[in-house]
Amino acid sequence: MSSGPFIIKIGGSTLGSTDTTYADIAALAAAGDVPVVVHGGGAEASRWLEAMQIPSRFERGLRVTDERVLPVVVAVFAGLVNKRIVAAIDAAGGRAAGLTGADARLLECRLADPALGFVGEPVAVNAAPIEALLAAGIIPVIGPIGCVPGEPADQLVNVNADVVAGNIAAALGARRLVYLTDVDGVRDAAGQRIPVLDAEQARALIAAGTISGGMIPKVESCLHAVSLGVEAQIVDGRQPGALRALDGAGTLVTP
Repeated sequence: MSSGPFIIKIGGSTLGSTDTTYADIAALAAAGDVPVVVHGGGAEASRWLEAMQIPSRFERGLRVTDERVLPVVVAVFAGLVNKRIVAAIDAAGGRAAGLTGADARLLECRLADPALGFVGEPVAVNAAPIEALLAAGIIPVIGPIGCVPGEPADQLVNVNADVVAGNIAAALGARRLVYLTDVDGVRDAAGQRIPVLDAEQARALIAAGTISGGMIPKVESCLHAVSLGVEAQIVDGRQPGALRALDGAGTLVTP
């Protein structure tokens, strides 16, 4: 496995009054192991869309993003959620800086599927901005907005945060990619946690519908990462010290 940086994907559903996510991230950086943080925020986006009476629709765990939805998700992901996380890490003793995949064309995309609207599928990661922050000891906090290069301006697109995390981990040669989620790993048809999941098993569980909804892009992103030599793990981020007790926790995804 690689010896690159630690990539941590966090979602709003994992953050509460008992978890220690931000303190753990700050502690990693203080010890000289500066991580890269990728965040989602789908629940927050849904709340704002509901308040604006804009319906939310999903296909295979991906939010359908039309011309009404796009400005809201950009504002929520690039602004509100991103800066809340930056502020929380700073308050925990870290130094964090927020950006998205649209900054410096960090995450170049193409449109994934006309049926999904302005949803991006990554085609290139330009890692220089991340590497510059890491070299300065600053924790990059990356929101899931990408860009489709064009004229006279790039098109902003919504990108699933799990996919963003997997692509960034692969581009940086990360030593581990950890998805902090609100379950204790991937479950089988009987509802039991699967400690280790290989690619063949994962695809069979997706085909059978056992892995469904928002877990699909997580598992697919893990498979993409491990195929490029990055260790990937799905764990329950609601637990105190989740990032300090990874051995044997959640589900470890293997090639």
